[in-house]
Amino acid sequence: MGERNMETTIEETLFTIKEASEWATDLLNKNVTNSNIMYLVQYGRVKGIKRNGTTLISKDDLIRYYESHQDIRKAKWKEQLGKDLNWDLSFEGFKEAETTKHVHRLHPYKGKFIPQLVEYFLDEHTDDFKKEVCFQKDDIILDPFCGSGTTLIQASELSINAIGIDISAFNAFMSNVKIGKHNLVDITKENQNITSVLRRHYYESNIPKFEIKLTEALNRFNEKYFPSPDFRFQVRSGQIDQDKYGAEKEKIFLEIYVNLTEQYEIDLRIDKDSDIFIDKWYLPSIRKEIDYILKLIENIENSDTRDVFRLILSRTARSCRATTHADLATLVEPVTKSYYCAKHGKVCRPLFSILSWWERYIQDTIKRLSDFNKLRTNTYQVCLTDDSRTIDIFATLKSVNPEFANLIQEKKIQGIFSSPPYVGMIDYHEQHAYAYDFFGFERKDHLEIGPLIKGQNKLAKESYVTDISKVLVNCKKFLAPDYNIMLVANDKFGLYPTIAEISGMNIVNQYKRPVLNRTEKDKGAYSEIIFQLKDGL
Repeated sequence: MGERNMETTIEETLFTIKEASEWATDLLNKNVTNSNIMYLVQYGRVKGIKRNGTTLISKDDLIRYYESHQDIRKAKWKEQLGKDLNWDLSFEGFKEAETTKHVHRLHPYKGKFIPQLVEYFLDEHTDDFKKEVCFQKDDIILDPFCGSGTTLIQASELSINAIGIDISAFNAFMSNVKIGKHNLVDITKENQNITSVLRRHYYESNIPKFEIKLTEALNRFNEKYFPSPDFRFQVRSGQIDQDKYGAEKEKIFLEIYVNLTEQYEIDLRIDKDSDIFIDKWYLPSIRKEIDYILKLIENIENSDTRDVFRLILSRTARSCRATTHADLATLVEPVTKSYYCAKHGKVCRPLFSILSWWERYIQDTIKRLSDFNKLRTNTYQVCLTDDSRTIDIFATLKSVNPEFANLIQEKKIQGIFSSPPYVGMIDYHEQHAYAYDFFGFERKDHLEIGPLIKGQNKLAKESYVTDISKVLVNCKKFLAPDYNIMLVANDKFGLYPTIAEISGMNIVNQYKRPVLNRTEKDKGAYSEIIFQLKDGL
């Protein structure tokens, strides 16, 4: 009797995946899906217990996990970053599918803000923190550091007209594809033609047979040495030294990998010393397919459809670079062999064909464009390729969209919502170097503000202050007298009070928000400030 009671007590502390998701949903007051729970198990955040073919999870494990990642993190971050940290602006309750909704995820981009942050400051609501409405429907706003177009897209959802400016030709191209009105029937038709040709090209090569054998060998090897999720849990609990163990097993599989590449005559040659990006970062079989698809895309008659396929190819090419999964965001060293992957907790291998990613991204793009079509409004949005320090917005826009230019002359621009580049953080042209090579966009790296290559020394900071001030002074000429400017910045060097003063503006409000979901490997406490500026004259 005593043993049965003990077993019952133990069983009452265990959840099925479904029960765990329901329990976590009630605890966090937000939707936690079965997939969210399975992620925690697969990546060793909590231990999965196998019983009769069913995965069970300890309630105590879940409590420890959520306590350490919710209230404790919140308290710790406020202690490190200041009590004025506005946790509501973390948008913690939003799932990734919501923060990357529709066209926002048409192409990766480092340094973009989430759409919910833009919407919070553009829409007409007020709350305990946002006490005034800065922008209204049919207003015109400006983003002089347009990046990937997040402000333009959210402006369209909110019936606000918007102009973007970016020195990077690729950034402007990406933003305009996202915000464009596209013929999905034509895109689907061209997809059938291009993808069928790519499939034929792929299956006529020796790559398919090689990949089948390689995948079979990898699966057997990883099942033996990196059983999921047990291996990840052992790593997180300190039972296994991941670096040492992974390196040992990597060497063992490498012999199998080399034998297969020789057997199927797979060309692994790349030029690691080349200054040409596509020669350094793509295996020969990948390069051949990209060049093949590029020629097909350039033959598409409809220029708008052609641009959509260019963006899809750019996204595909980014995913197929010869690098590790952990280094996709920041390239380290070209990889042409199998390797232990700390991100996935197993041995992984480079890609030899773009076909699977191409097919996935085609369908994803069509769906995202379709989803955005249901939300967009009949307002103007466009991104101009130019220097925000010197651009004549009226004249440049008139050559691109005369009707929109006339509207601006009638109404003026009500304000700015933008995230300027941070000091010494990102080289914006270099992060999409492959696209510049493939499509022949003109690079203007020397005109970037605050690039990584210039560092964060005193001279770099002084140059940054001067350049951001020039942007604000130039853009102010096109703004309405009662303008509002919202700038999202991680001002760890305290530069923005000086920028505001030089620009003839006053900082009238500051909103400090925690940034929770960063793509960088550094997951430490991190915040940014939304500075609200008004005319100081």
